[in-house]
Amino acid sequence: MFWHNGEPRDTVAIADRSFQYGDGCFTTILTKQGEIQHWPYHMERMDACLKLLAIPLPDWSQIRRWLDQATLDETKAGLKLHISRGEGGRGYSPSQVTQPNVTISHFAFPAHYTQWQQHGLQLGVCHLRMGINPLLAGHKHNNRLEQVLLKGEMDRAGFADGVCLDIQGHVVETTMANLFWVKDKTLYTPTLASAGVAGIARRLILELAPTLGLEVVVGRFALEHLEQADEVFISNAIVEVAPVTELAGQHYSIGFYTRRFQESFNS
Repeated sequence: MFWHNGEPRDTVAIADRSFQYGDGCFTTILTKQGEIQHWPYHMERMDACLKLLAIPLPDWSQIRRWLDQATLDETKAGLKLHISRGEGGRGYSPSQVTQPNVTISHFAFPAHYTQWQQHGLQLGVCHLRMGINPLLAGHKHNNRLEQVLLKGEMDRAGFADGVCLDIQGHVVETTMANLFWVKDKTLYTPTLASAGVAGIARRLILELAPTLGLEVVVGRFALEHLEQADEVFISNAIVEVAPVTELAGQHYSIGFYTRRFQESFNS
């Protein structure tokens, strides 16, 4: 079911700029027992992207009420909050746009995520490369064409997900999640200064890592650095933390720190 500016709807105007240009941003939110998880972080993320795009900020208290209305009363489920610049204006110019449109939908927790959390998943390596775009890097804007192409490549190769590299050969993320690995009590994750999406779970993991006795290094890494890890895991707001058991033919055990991060999210 969908809500458009707080009203149940199943259509959106063809002139909406998100359809026309990908002009807006979104976030995907986990709910547990009908309760929204980490709302302040999601709000901050959307706020930052809307400011970058020069889209008027909504009334966040109203948005929260709409989200609560849409939340499924299940053990785990999800919400998608999507904001577009609105309708109007010819061409790229936003000068004639009326007001932003807010669309909310809910969805069941993906069953295979539970399998991934418990037993891990296998990753391929994408041959297609991500572009360098520091202006939009880190933000979850509504144009996700790179992710569509990369995920399609992994679908055809028979992998659930895959590691994405940028055009300079640096590891960025996977097609749907942020990427972490541990080596000698150090947690590594790629910088997202030039490409990629800064996830909510990523932020939480970086905050938790020192409490687990891990040094944190955020930087630019070649694939070989990742392949030498002791343990590897992915994160996003819905799956939270899932171990990687194989990467391009190399096997990894489900590590101590991966399980500790999972325990922290479940506590």
